[in-house]
Amino acid sequence: MQRRDFLKIASLSAAGTVTPGTALAGTKSDVTPTSIKPNIIFVVSDQHRAGLTKRSGYPLDTSPTLDQLADRGIGFDRAYCTTPLCVPSRTSMLTGRWPEATHVKMNLDGQDAYYKEHLYQVAKGMGYRTGLAGKNHTFLRKDDLDFWRPYMHWNGYMGPNAPKEYHEYDDWMRGLNAEPALTPTPFPVEVGYPYRIVSDAMDFIDSSGSEPFILQVGFPEPHDPEQVPKPYWDMYPPESVPDRCAGPEALKNLGFRANWLYGLSNDPFPSEKYWRRYKSNYLGMLRLLDDQLGRLVAHLKEKGIFDNTIIVYLADHGDYLMDYGLPRKGVGLFECLTRIPMVWSGYGIKPSSIGSSAFVSMGDVMPTLCEAMGAEIPEGVQGRSLWPLLQGEDYPHEEFRSIYSTVGLGGLYYEKTDNIPYSISERRVAAQQHPDPDGPEYGKTGWDELNKVTQSGLQAMVRMGDWKLIYDMMGYGQLYHLSSDPWELTNLFGHPSVSKEQAQLMEELLMWTIRSQDSLPTGPQNGKYQTKWSRKHNWLAPYRQGVAPEAFIP
Repeated sequence: MQRRDFLKIASLSAAGTVTPGTALAGTKSDVTPTSIKPNIIFVVSDQHRAGLTKRSGYPLDTSPTLDQLADRGIGFDRAYCTTPLCVPSRTSMLTGRWPEATHVKMNLDGQDAYYKEHLYQVAKGMGYRTGLAGKNHTFLRKDDLDFWRPYMHWNGYMGPNAPKEYHEYDDWMRGLNAEPALTPTPFPVEVGYPYRIVSDAMDFIDSSGSEPFILQVGFPEPHDPEQVPKPYWDMYPPESVPDRCAGPEALKNLGFRANWLYGLSNDPFPSEKYWRRYKSNYLGMLRLLDDQLGRLVAHLKEKGIFDNTIIVYLADHGDYLMDYGLPRKGVGLFECLTRIPMVWSGYGIKPSSIGSSAFVSMGDVMPTLCEAMGAEIPEGVQGRSLWPLLQGEDYPHEEFRSIYSTVGLGGLYYEKTDNIPYSISERRVAAQQHPDPDGPEYGKTGWDELNKVTQSGLQAMVRMGDWKLIYDMMGYGQLYHLSSDPWELTNLFGHPSVSKEQAQLMEELLMWTIRSQDSLPTGPQNGKYQTKWSRKHNWLAPYRQGVAPEAFIP
């Protein structure tokens, strides 16, 4: 029996069966039932780096619709993924649990997800119609939802009598081998995945009638391959894109794995040579996605349900965007990988400046939407509800003073002496001599940045104030003052001048490390102690106001 299957029946307590959405015996629900059930749409783009909109200070206007939604609601400038890769981050989004609790730490772990209830199960219990249009890349399967139209990076949903151009588009996308296109996409916008995904989303909305619904709109873009059709091609010409923070010259300070990734990413395609094209295509795709978001918003308004709908826009992780000479993602916990766009807008959400100060996470999405639906937050959820913040209510600032992310599979780092090949020819030879499903042979015509080398070891980070601390399983630390060093190029760890700040961040990291440990049962609960779960909005701050509560005093 898989862990996921076990948790479906793990609601047995010593007192009997606990049904979904029911408070445990001896606890009191903090949820106020409401007769209004807002529709919920959460738009998830893939590998979408934060800080690239006019509203966030970027010089190019890549996302006017998203900026308008943020002006109407709240855009969080300090939002982070739980880990900078797809499946674990998306699993956190659906379960409200960090990777060390879900047991999903890499993209191949999806079906090992460990949780009590996921977001869609809670929604079904509240009478919501459920749907997916776009990229899934989680443990979810077709039978879990009422509406299912999945897409990935080089294949899309094909309805009955799908045009032959859809199949031709899939073939063309696969032919790019996940590299930047050097010519405009030879298909119109209407054939590309974003347009088709929004069309599918409209079908779901139209078929829902008067039922409240929850829908994920999953854009596979701007994830590689970096491609874009006209008129978005050269909307931001390569020669005009903003410079990067640093090129390959920074690699000398980033360690073996980052240098190994640089070699991998430039064999066989010269990524460094075309770094401006990569960035130009990426920014053009952001504008294309934004126009499709605008198309979705227009449809909601046409249907007369815009004001009764919560729209959440976020990403699963960021992109190097050729900073440090690196494309995509893969090594470390850089801001460009861990910080994500997150905008909440619509029903019940009041504009405020809180987005500039509160540290929030991908793991906070699920409990927030639970409370927005009027549902209780399930056992085992570690994220914190943002719903009171979004409604303009008072909240303990201490609860959102910091945030935490991790990356890595554990074990030791791979090093230069391990002689792991990255060139195609070396990988082919190694594959013949030592077959390895983890791959030196992976991608004989391409490459995957998420592999045993880049994901080796384990790192954890905490962000608090203007500071960021990264610490690993070897006891090596990195400390950055982001207001003066936003690109994380000067490591201050161990400097006497910042000893106070370092100690504070180490303490905060320890708190998060303990807080994110799993507290769900690992076997039948009969005869076991009952864990105390009920706490308002899943916040812990009321329990740590300087003096330990009586229960904590020996």
